[in-house]
Amino acid sequence: MSSRSLVASPPLGLPIAQMRSVFSADEVERKLAKLQASGNEREYESLRNTWQRMLERGPQRFAVKPSGVPDMAPLYDLLPNFGEVLDDVKRHVALSQDSRDSLEVTPILLLGPPGVGKTHFAKQLAELLGTSMSLVPMSSMTAGWLLSGSSSQWKGAKPGKVFEALIDGQYANPVIVVDEIDKANADAQYDPLGALYSLLEHDTAQNFVDEFAEVPIDASQVIWVTTANDERHIPEPIMNRMNVFEIAPPTPEAARKIAAHLYRGILGEHDWGQRFDPEPADDVLDQLAVLAPREMRRALVTAFGNARLANRYRVEPDDLPKAGTSKNRIGFLQ
Repeated sequence: MSSRSLVASPPLGLPIAQMRSVFSADEVERKLAKLQASGNEREYESLRNTWQRMLERGPQRFAVKPSGVPDMAPLYDLLPNFGEVLDDVKRHVALSQDSRDSLEVTPILLLGPPGVGKTHFAKQLAELLGTSMSLVPMSSMTAGWLLSGSSSQWKGAKPGKVFEALIDGQYANPVIVVDEIDKANADAQYDPLGALYSLLEHDTAQNFVDEFAEVPIDASQVIWVTTANDERHIPEPIMNRMNVFEIAPPTPEAARKIAAHLYRGILGEHDWGQRFDPEPADDVLDQLAVLAPREMRRALVTAFGNARLANRYRVEPDDLPKAGTSKNRIGFLQ
């Protein structure tokens, strides 16, 4: 996987890959031929292009899984407040390791306050399993077609995120993160979460129909991770389709470990990182440990910059942003 993580990923063995068909090419060809015969190609040009793209890419995608149960100790160390979720993932990997079965992971709901690392966990999970990750942020989305696509008869219609992940991606089993599922706008004309009723069920997901493409696609191998701050805003039938894990903020000791991982990870991502002290000082860790994990990286990048302005390659506590300044807008007039 090519996406950059917040920290260096733990060493993994090569994943096992099988090929899996995610749609029927014959069905797409029939749809395309019918459209061409109707004489409405110009009216439905976007739909025609979508079907042609499907045929050009072909229906086969990689279905990957780790070659055996990987060493997950670094992840337990990196994500100390996600132990129960990692245990669950390990069980699913163990079930599939000695068989031809694809890896199946029960949909996951990560329930917890903002900033505890829920989305970062999903990125690490995708890297662990050797697949890709797509993010669907529900907080800023109001349309019901986000996941399932919108009818080709509407102006500006297009396929949904599930279709894009499977047709435009390389994998039959990507990790799809529905972020802040509790923030989905229930007042929308179409329920933004409506598609999940079938997508989260293995049997019905095998023949998921995107409303734009109008062709069944096999979404049964998708690994679903949803995140939420408040379970009261999630419909009960959707809650019942997922394993729910409450993610607490890390303990002070765990927060220090996360901060140290982030420090080393940022250094490893940049050439200038070779010049800095390889480990952060204890008093720097003390200040970082009071921050939420998502705030730690921003604080560290600021600190590295301040250290260089002071002509140092050592981060000191005063280089970190002062408490309460993160919400201030800096450097740009609105």
